[in-house]
Amino acid sequence: MRIDKLTIGTALAAALLLGGCATLPPGSKPDPRDRFERGNRSVYAFNRAVDHAILRPVARGYVKVTPKPVRRGISNFLANIDYPITILNDALQGKVHDGLSDIARFGINTVVGVGGLFDPATHWGFEKHDEDFGQTLGKWGVGSGPYLMLPIFGPSTVRDAPAKVIDHFTTPRTYVFNTNIDLGLSVVSAVDKRAGLLSTDEMIDNAYDPYAFLRNAWLQRREYQVRDGRVPADEEPKEESPPSTPDHRSMPDHRSMPDHRPMPDQQPMPDQQPTPDQQPTPDQHLAR
Repeated sequence: MRIDKLTIGTALAAALLLGGCATLPPGSKPDPRDRFERGNRSVYAFNRAVDHAILRPVARGYVKVTPKPVRRGISNFLANIDYPITILNDALQGKVHDGLSDIARFGINTVVGVGGLFDPATHWGFEKHDEDFGQTLGKWGVGSGPYLMLPIFGPSTVRDAPAKVIDHFTTPRTYVFNTNIDLGLSVVSAVDKRAGLLSTDEMIDNAYDPYAFLRNAWLQRREYQVRDGRVPADEEPKEESPPSTPDHRSMPDHRSMPDHRPMPDQQPMPDQQPTPDQQPTPDQHLAR
């Protein structure tokens, strides 16, 4: 798409001009997953400047003036038109059941849901899935590689960034050869995605290191997607063991400590029994 290439080229040029200017926050340690951290931070600074100047204000205005049912319909339409990406990658990953379900879901929402504006398939029990070629490569055993911050597109990895090209040619949006429609879909999609992330703004802005916070959260979520939510046992958070309590079995044997045996003069004597005037009174029982 000509407009996408122009946008990406401009963004890359700006990011390269910013390259080398980024420095790590004081006290931060290099992350082995982020070999290109200095360059990535430069691109992140560029993306954040564009976001704060354009995307965030537009997304806030969109949410403010557009009724929620309309926004939901737009989101449904955009998700449905890109759903062939999920269907293709279901097949590539050997997910027969999910693939058949997703084909039915796409057909129902396209026909009954008026081009995808509505989502009757969910109400009829056809679960929505989210697959892409980057996840397929991960299923095939391709490692994620170093973390990358792409201009405009945001977080990615060395594995996932080239996979976006395959996804690009899988969606029907690529084959809309009308420039105005193509531009309109791209703009609406960008605003819709940004509007869906407005709820995370405060959390990211208040982070000590927003770049590291976003990177760690994205990598964790991406690994969760690739593994379909199945986290290996050695990576699951380990439950803290309760504080240890003294175990009478581990205590020294009293028989081995002669000085603990009562001495003869310490044996209770008959005259040591409480006398009648030493018996607890009813008031003392109540006090107890």
